[in-house]
Amino acid sequence: MTTLDDHGRPEPPLASDETATLLGFLDYQRATLAWKCSGVDAAGLTATVGASSITLGGLLKHMACVEDGWFSWRLHGRDAGPPWHTVDWDATPDWDWDTAADDAPEELRALWSEAVQRSRALVDEALADGGLDRLAPPAPSDAREPSLRWILCHMIEEYARHNGHADLLRESVDGATGE
Repeated sequence: MTTLDDHGRPEPPLASDETATLLGFLDYQRATLAWKCSGVDAAGLTATVGASSITLGGLLKHMACVEDGWFSWRLHGRDAGPPWHTVDWDATPDWDWDTAADDAPEELRALWSEAVQRSRALVDEALADGGLDRLAPPAPSDAREPSLRWILCHMIEEYARHNGHADLLRESVDGATGE
């Protein structure tokens, strides 16, 4: 049985195997981003803090891209799908961040949520085909072969770092704070 905290986030297991622990922490971090972006309107999703151009909407779109990037393109060697497949990343390396203001809040939330659902299915597929030791194929731009274990740890770190940004942004939008 999953225990939810006061913000609806699933608590990672206190004593479990490595896979359940890693997935528990990743889901907790995902739920933290969802919480920080919940109930925020279009103006709130485009708000910035100080000199930074980071927005809550940009975080949602960026993390959707990161989810697809690591679990679909990198781990499984699949081609990019919409909306990523038409982006000229060399010409616009920050496209995910820069275009988020053009998207409606419900589009950003759906884009991120759908990417998370795809990632969960792709992780399950990889776990059934080699477990945490399963290696990603070499990419054209990077011949290294990270394991699923490494990718999960990287994703936990990626969310944790960006959730710190989300804390500051959400507080600036409406004063909402919390861990």
